[in-house]
Amino acid sequence: MKKIITTFFASMIACAAVFAQSDMTPLAVVKHNKSETITLKQLKTRVAFVQKQYGMESFSAEQKQTLLENMINEKLLCQAAAKNGVAISDTQVDNAFLSTFSQQVGRQVTESEVEELVKKQSGKTLDEYVREISGMSLVDYKAYLKSQLVIQNYVSQVKQNEIRAVAATDEEIRNTFEMNKSSFKWDEMMKLFLVMVPKGSNDMAAKSLCEDMRNQYIKDSKKAAVFINAPENSKSYQAGELLIAKTSQQAQALRWSDEKLRELFSRKEAYVSETTETTTDFQFYVVLKKYDAKLLSLSDVVQPETTVTVYDYIKNNLSQQKQMQYFTKAAQDLAKELNTDSNVDHKKKGDALTKLLNW
Repeated sequence: MKKIITTFFASMIACAAVFAQSDMTPLAVVKHNKSETITLKQLKTRVAFVQKQYGMESFSAEQKQTLLENMINEKLLCQAAAKNGVAISDTQVDNAFLSTFSQQVGRQVTESEVEELVKKQSGKTLDEYVREISGMSLVDYKAYLKSQLVIQNYVSQVKQNEIRAVAATDEEIRNTFEMNKSSFKWDEMMKLFLVMVPKGSNDMAAKSLCEDMRNQYIKDSKKAAVFINAPENSKSYQAGELLIAKTSQQAQALRWSDEKLRELFSRKEAYVSETTETTTDFQFYVVLKKYDAKLLSLSDVVQPETTVTVYDYIKNNLSQQKQMQYFTKAAQDLAKELNTDSNVDHKKKGDALTKLLNW
C-alpha cells in the first residue's frame, strides 16, 4: 500500500512539473536591444486580459497567434525606445494606474487609499480586484501599462511632426455636422450662483452663516465674487457659479427631485431663493441667467459663456481620431521594420505552435 501511495504522489508531482514546463515554454525571443523571452504563460495572461476587456469567451489558435505577434511588436518597440533613451518612471506608471480611481473619487488618491477603498467595497485585495477585472495580477497589469506608455512616448517622439500635421478637413467637419445635426443642441439651461454651508456638528451655526451670506448678497450682488474668492470657500462653505440643464439626469446629479428642478426653471433672472435645509447642509441660490433650448449651428458655441464653437469642437474630435489612427499605423510600421530574423527568434512555428495554442 505504501508503495502505491508513493507511486501516486510521484506521478502527481511529475504531472505538475510537465504542466509548469509547458506554461514556461518559450514561444519567441525578442533581441533588438536585449534578450527577452515570451512564454506560453505570458501569452495566456494576455489572452485572459483581452477576454476581460472585450467580453470574449474563446479565442481561436489564429487569434492567439495574432496576440503573440502583438506582444512581439510591443517588446520590439519598447526595446527600440530604451535604445533611444525613452523611459517611463514607476511614479508615472502609478499615476496612470491611479488616474481612473482619482477621477471617480474626485481627488488624487494613493495606492494604499485605493487598497482600503476596494477592500471596504468588495472585500478583496487590490491584486484580487485587478485580476477580476483585467485577468492580470497587479504586477503584470502595471508592467503592461508601462509598456504601453513607453510605446506611446516613443512613437509620439519619432513621428511627432507627422502626427501634428494630421487634421480634419473642412469637408469632413461639415459632413460630420450634417450627419449628426440633431445631436448638437442646447437643453434649456440656467446659470446659478449657489451657496452651500455644511451642517457639521452645529446646525444652528451653519444656518446662521448661510442666512448671513444670503442677506449680504441681497444688499450687494458683488458679494458673490467675494464669497467665491475668499479662503473660507471650500472650508466653511462652498460657493460658486453653476450651469445646469433642465433634465432628469441633472436633477439626479444635484440630488434634487424633478419637481424641484422644474420649479427652479420657473424662476426669473435675479431671483434669490430662501435659505433651504437638506440632510447635509443649508443653501440658497441666485438665478443669474437663463438660456432657451435650441438647435446649434456650426458657428454657435457648444456651451454658454465659452468660446469653443461647434465647428471647433467637431474639428478637435475628428483630428484626435485621425491622429490616433495615424499613431496606430505608425506604431505598426515601426514594429514591422524592427520585426526581422535578427531581432526575433521564433521558438515555435507552424504545426508545433498551433498545437501549443490549442488550449
